[in-house]
Amino acid sequence: MTAQPTAARRPSHGIVGAGFAKQLFGKPPERRLKAELDAGLERVEQVLRDEVRYADEVAQVTTTYLLDAGGKRLRPMLVLLTAQLGDTTSSTQLDRAAAAVEITHLASLYHDDVMDEATLRRGVTAAHLRWSNSTAILAGDLLFARASQIFSALGPRAIHLQAEVFERLVLGQMHETIGPAGGENRLDHYLQVLADKTGSLISAAAIYGVMLSGAPSEYEDAMREFGEGVGVAFQIVDDVIDLSVQSEKTGKLPGTDLRAGVETMPVLLLEQRAEAGDTAAADLLERIRTRVAGTTPGSADQSLARPDAVGSTDEAEIAGIVAELREHEVTRETIAAAQAQVRRATDALEVLPAGVVREALREFAERLVDRDF
Repeated sequence: MTAQPTAARRPSHGIVGAGFAKQLFGKPPERRLKAELDAGLERVEQVLRDEVRYADEVAQVTTTYLLDAGGKRLRPMLVLLTAQLGDTTSSTQLDRAAAAVEITHLASLYHDDVMDEATLRRGVTAAHLRWSNSTAILAGDLLFARASQIFSALGPRAIHLQAEVFERLVLGQMHETIGPAGGENRLDHYLQVLADKTGSLISAAAIYGVMLSGAPSEYEDAMREFGEGVGVAFQIVDDVIDLSVQSEKTGKLPGTDLRAGVETMPVLLLEQRAEAGDTAAADLLERIRTRVAGTTPGSADQSLARPDAVGSTDEAEIAGIVAELREHEVTRETIAAAQAQVRRATDALEVLPAGVVREALREFAERLVDRDF
């Protein structure tokens, strides 16, 4: 069977869902910690407003477009949370690092949406459709530059980590765009893309808190492993949520990624079974690729579908194929893979001192797989 290219996949950059923080910080010591984090995030929001400011009107309008659209500020929260492991009496550097991490994240969104031809981001029209591809790319470039300026004032180690993350973000997008090399395991390639595009910046956020608070340096490796596991786990769970029939909760039509031709983990696991001689898996895989991939989500108009799907697939058939994949063993294997990444993340926390910070990080990771499918 000829391997199909893996289509570009938009990462789910926002990780904290509605009510997540309330669930995470439910106990009295945790509520005190939450109050500190809330105060810190208010300061960070002001830093963001101060830093994402340009004399040029076009630059100002475009770079603040997604900032004004909202966001859950997960990464700044991680900077402030892990800083609790050290000395937080001097909050200025921490606040600026948290803001710079968020600016880096914003920059990546502009670029991702151009590469992935996205139509929406944070509930608004994607920037490249609001203006143009070139304008969106340049806005992202400006934000990357501003983040680098902030980090450069925080010391050589801070700017080195930023450069490392920037390189991984680019490599992750490049590898996703080009696809796996000949002979490379497609599932391993997929997981590495998730680690680069999502895990790297989450890891960096956690590391900055340790680094700039003067916490023990051995915590940095733990935060790197924690962030990678968290990022990969969330993206894997999102692969399962894509198959969910609970559209009112997920906000997505079941099989949105499949319809767009994105081969997520359940499909890659199905491919492995097909290549091992599982004829039922091969049949389902073939129908996903020829009857679902390339169809227009939520529309009976198949004029935009793949040529071999035009006129041959209706919504009922697509829904049936998505349901088959949802009930297939490979979807349960996908959930198990996400749980393994969470264990990887929480195991890394053992080096941290027992207490509210470690438990908050543990709960944060574990709740990633505690979502409706």
